[in-house]
Amino acid sequence: MTRFVRSWLGVAATTATLVFGGGQAFAQKELVFGLQCDRTGPTATVGVNLCPGYHDYIGLVNSKGGVEGFKIKVLEIDNEYKVPPAMEAHERFKKEGAVLEGLYGTPQTAALNKKLEEDKILGTSPGFGTASAADGKRFPYTFPIAASYWSQAGAAVAFAKERLGGSLKGKKIAYLFYDNPAGKEPLPILEDLAKAEGFEMRTFAVPAPGVEMGAQILDITGRFKPDFVITHLFGRAPSVSIKELKGKGFPLSKVVAFVWGSAEADIAAAGGMGAAEGYNTIQFAGVGKDFPVLKDIEAMYKAQGKASPKEMDSTVYYNRGVLIAALHVEAVRNAIKAKNGAAPTSEEVKNGMEAIKGFTLGGLVPPMEITPADHEGGGWVQIWTVKGGKLTKTKDWFQGYRSVIQKHLDAEAKKS
Repeated sequence: MTRFVRSWLGVAATTATLVFGGGQAFAQKELVFGLQCDRTGPTATVGVNLCPGYHDYIGLVNSKGGVEGFKIKVLEIDNEYKVPPAMEAHERFKKEGAVLEGLYGTPQTAALNKKLEEDKILGTSPGFGTASAADGKRFPYTFPIAASYWSQAGAAVAFAKERLGGSLKGKKIAYLFYDNPAGKEPLPILEDLAKAEGFEMRTFAVPAPGVEMGAQILDITGRFKPDFVITHLFGRAPSVSIKELKGKGFPLSKVVAFVWGSAEADIAAAGGMGAAEGYNTIQFAGVGKDFPVLKDIEAMYKAQGKASPKEMDSTVYYNRGVLIAALHVEAVRNAIKAKNGAAPTSEEVKNGMEAIKGFTLGGLVPPMEITPADHEGGGWVQIWTVKGGKLTKTKDWFQGYRSVIQKHLDAEAKKS
């Protein structure tokens, strides 16, 4: 059953509500944001930390007067990582007058692409959804706003090349992936780069639920013996891969994980930071607590006489929630300014999202530029590595093989 969660961080609906202060009543301007989450399904370990980050940023904005005078109400629905509840959530958000929608899940995003366009409501899908959605001309209302699996594949190969001395010619790279459509999506990019860079790539599929991969790891370490391993795993699978690779003696310094195998929880489940020393992770948002916006959120809770939420300790996922909310707010801010302070429509918020440039939130957000043609924002990532018992940034914002990614986007556009 779809779970509908009302977040009273802001105000509800698109009509005005009377707010009383100083003995007088005044009309409070308000906007609705829709947010899908998974708090009870198979990816709940992500949702229970990411979605609180989203709500806390909106709470911070509202505590400072909202966005250009508009308070924000977040309507959250737990889609349990299932398509039918995701479709129901979209209809509910539309009914409530939401000006934008935070999507959650690759299957859910794929199912909603057409509906978003029909209803002219923008939806964001950071870290999931199809890579081709980066093409704003083909998918005008879907915004990845973060590095797609294609861009992560390019970045992973670029990182491996750097670590292996600047050349991949004659090298061997293993791709260990969750055997589902999301896991398979980077394959065209990896195959293209293998030909271009002259390395041998071999793929190793892990069937759901991803907790048994002893045979694949043995095949990788005992037979293929790669120079580098790229992993693209979900749920409990990342921690299993860390334990299995280390158990077979493969150096974790020669492993790089896509974004859903890169959280503190994955490392903790593998035995902790000490056990995962050297493990490299791809990130599309800043990691850790050393960001002004997070200090502002902590101060907001302190002012309310409350302790900072425990979810803030899961910085990889919590910070991604902050990133999503911040980009939503920035899109709305651009739209309101373009209308000289009037309430924007979803179409106008879409235009506002396509005008984001130079917004980095103190380094937590990459230096992306979202345009009508590029809804991904350039595919920027960082590399964070387990060093000395913590995640440490080892490579600042960069893009991997952007021209190759664009070539594949252009090829997909010709097919449509």
